[in-house]
Amino acid sequence: MLTSKNEATGADKLTAAGRSRKRQTREERAPDARDQIFAAAAKVVGEHGYASASITRITEEAGMAQGTFYLYFSSRQSLFDELLPHVGKDMLHFVGSRVAGAQDILEMEERGFRAFFEFLGPNPGFFRILNEAEVAAPKAHEEHFRRTVSHFVHAIESAMQAGQVRNFKLSEIETLVYVLMAARSYLYMRYVKGQGAGARLPEEVIKTYMRLVRSGLN
Repeated sequence: MLTSKNEATGADKLTAAGRSRKRQTREERAPDARDQIFAAAAKVVGEHGYASASITRITEEAGMAQGTFYLYFSSRQSLFDELLPHVGKDMLHFVGSRVAGAQDILEMEERGFRAFFEFLGPNPGFFRILNEAEVAAPKAHEEHFRRTVSHFVHAIESAMQAGQVRNFKLSEIETLVYVLMAARSYLYMRYVKGQGAGARLPEEVIKTYMRLVRSGLN
């Protein structure tokens, strides 16, 4: 039977629409499902700790069946072993987007310092995930610090090569990085933790910190 050009075109469109509505395979859905599980686990661990973060609690938070969890993680521990590096990667990406275009190491550090505390706003459980991981997920804890320190060291090495850091030797950079990271942790505990939703690091604290950094680096 002969069909008109318009009829053929219409059939092609219907076929294309059918293909576009084709259900995704498990492989295609995997990144989204894993991200859902990570987000739910971060919220549950951040609020209740690793010990109380059961698979039931996590999957209920994620809005999925427990069976779906096992399609992507073999156990609760396998999830915990990836959770902190996953959250830490989000943090590094967020901070990186805020420091892009900084003119020197001092501007980069101030932007990064502010961005870190900005990241904590929608991620209030970050420090609980971080601190409890030392015992509950030591592999994740080690991986997170390796990545974070590596980014920090690279930035300071580049600044040193550009003549922006004069008070330290290459062999001292890692120690300097841990001091700067510790400052973030302790200033959070003193000025942000327990202060309620929307708590922000006081501007005076930021200015004091940067005065110390400026005088210390140069």
